[in-house]
Amino acid sequence: MVVEQRRYRYVGPADIAAVALQGDEGRLIRSAEEFADWVASIDARELAEPFTYVVDTAGVLRLAARRSEHVACAGGGAVLAAGEIALVRRPDGWSVSEVSNQSTGYCPDPRCWPAVAAALKQAGLDHPGGFTCEFVFRRCPDCKELSVVKDGDFICCVCGSDLPQAWNVDQT
Repeated sequence: MVVEQRRYRYVGPADIAAVALQGDEGRLIRSAEEFADWVASIDARELAEPFTYVVDTAGVLRLAARRSEHVACAGGGAVLAAGEIALVRRPDGWSVSEVSNQSTGYCPDPRCWPAVAAALKQAGLDHPGGFTCEFVFRRCPDCKELSVVKDGDFICCVCGSDLPQAWNVDQT
């Protein structure tokens, strides 16, 4: 049985998207060869930091510099996942040392991990098997603001209302 993966649309500020979309999209990484070409072109100082990533709706990993907006990395489109990723060179090649779903522009649910795992596998990258840092985002049904759920406390950080247990960020 194939399960349809959720597609996340950009939910961040429109002014940030407008500026971000004037820059470059993230580099498509469809294979280990494309990853090797990309990583060879990256300055060593950049490799010491995490990168911005998205998994586009075709299931392809896109990588961009850490200070890139996720919406720019995605070319403005919807994504299956988004966050930050750190890479480490090991004797047998590159692997993922850290990966999160930290994206306040898309606010992906932690259940997007299978899309990340599949894209990393396609890129030939070993990974930790799950998010090393996981974020839970919710939209407050009362004040409509976005919140990050901390320590399992589903309370709005703005107005104090209860937040829903189910992902609802795309609802306004």
